[in-house]
Amino acid sequence: MKKERESLSSRLGFILLSAGCAIGLGNVWRFPAITGKYGGGAFVLIYLLFLIILGTPIMVMEFSIGRASKQNIAGALKTLEPKGTKWHYYGHIAILGNYLLMMFYTTISGWLFSYMFHSAKGDFSTLNTEQIGAHFTNMLATPGPQIFWMVIAVVLSLTIVAGGLENSVEKITKIMMSLLIALMIILAINSIFLEGGKTGLRFYLAPNFSNIAKNGVGETVFAAMGQAFFTLSIGIGSMAIFGSYIDKKHTLTGESLRIIGLDTFVAIVSGLIIFPACFAFNIDPGAGPGLLFVTLPNIFNQMSGGRIWGTLFFVFMSFSALSTLIAVFENIISYWIDIWKVDRKKAAFINIFVIILLSLPCILGFNIWSDFQPFGEGSGVLDLEDFFVSTTLLPLGSLIFLLFCCSKRYGWGFKNFINEADTGDGIKFPKWSRIYVKYVLPIIVLYIFIQGYIATFSK
Repeated sequence: MKKERESLSSRLGFILLSAGCAIGLGNVWRFPAITGKYGGGAFVLIYLLFLIILGTPIMVMEFSIGRASKQNIAGALKTLEPKGTKWHYYGHIAILGNYLLMMFYTTISGWLFSYMFHSAKGDFSTLNTEQIGAHFTNMLATPGPQIFWMVIAVVLSLTIVAGGLENSVEKITKIMMSLLIALMIILAINSIFLEGGKTGLRFYLAPNFSNIAKNGVGETVFAAMGQAFFTLSIGIGSMAIFGSYIDKKHTLTGESLRIIGLDTFVAIVSGLIIFPACFAFNIDPGAGPGLLFVTLPNIFNQMSGGRIWGTLFFVFMSFSALSTLIAVFENIISYWIDIWKVDRKKAAFINIFVIILLSLPCILGFNIWSDFQPFGEGSGVLDLEDFFVSTTLLPLGSLIFLLFCCSKRYGWGFKNFINEADTGDGIKFPKWSRIYVKYVLPIIVLYIFIQGYIATFSK
């Protein structure tokens, strides 16, 4: 007798799990940085436009592929493709993309767990500015502590996934995402009321068209387009798996808009945390990773109750990273269950060792293998891994989903896609958009892909 496929127990679980996959570190440090650079509130408006016209259709398509097939992305494409076509080949490549993402995301998650631990202990409160910077540098130069915290991140998240979809993954994600949102609101209120914080608030939210003019309209539009595209983690089947776990009570366009709304909320509130704090203490908010691991610990040292606020901030960051780890690991484990017929617990146990092994090159790239600089001075293994995922597989995978859902003869077809997407109560996918998603949107995605390669290799 065939074992019944697992499913999510609630609509809220689906929304929070999918949002948890989309919500990541890019929301927290990349979005505020580029928002400030490209015009504050004016950039946010451009970004929101592209989020709707670029991200939403592809997310709906990925969810539709998952829900119609009730399988992970590898099995989904094979189930839905016309006989004799080979769309399912990409499904296996997409799962490879999930592994590639975990090869560096687990390392960064480990950094956050480490900083949460050290903040709670009060280790940063006794350090001056130079010593805090040295702490981060020394951490990168020493493989042992990084490996320890990476293993903690991998074991914790895969143990949650091993516990089952409904009883572990869904329940824990609901609690964690609720706490994450509550922490963000508390941190944002604290930052806004810092002395000098309102200046940062104006810089962040007030439209600044002179910054758009300074950077160029074309560059600003591409930056908004790129952030809108990459923030949603579409293109490697991470969304399709959650589509495969839900019922047909609600339309997928409405659900996608809710998930995108939650992802956008996190991105914008992250700016409310970072910009007022940076301006209150005269710090550059566009410092990238250094902002999280060097600048912000210094800011917390200067705050009243800084140890508490610093700990809460890194708890929030750790939850953000862990939500992504759990979501992507669920996709990987479902692949082992559906394609290789391996028991969930056994698949999780095997993958603990696989992911730990695959994560080592990223860690070693900062020390033992630091001479390996694939994109020139200052680059490393992490940059190479991120290039394969963000610059290559996410846009190419999205292009494949677009072609698959819009090709009547060689793919699943627009009619089948619309029937699945519009099943249930809620907002329907606009049928008039067929020409746009079939001819215009693929060109936009291809443009993002080409520009990503140009930006990488023209440095």
